[in-house]
Amino acid sequence: MKNKEVILFKTKEWKTRSDVAAFLKQLAAKMDEGRITLKSGNDEVQVQFSDKLELEVELEDKDKAAKGIQHKLEIEIKWYDKDTEGGKLEIG
Repeated sequence: MKNKEVILFKTKEWKTRSDVAAFLKQLAAKMDEGRITLKSGNDEVQVQFSDKLELEVELEDKDKAAKGIQHKLEIEIKWYDKDTEGGKLEIG
């Protein structure tokens, strides 16, 4: 399976800002415990987190013409079989 990406779970839905914040808080709590189960309809996958994680945060704007500017905040969390270290990200 070297260099091959396999999508294990994917979902997309509109939520209120408050609902997204609540989801992220719940995700953070479960991540701190080291394990989470993702569910959507009949789809379900269990995730076991490593103690060391790579966190990538990206903010972009894209002109969508008729709809205006689309703002996107991506938060990506990766982990590997081998430990890696990166810089320190802070929220201000």
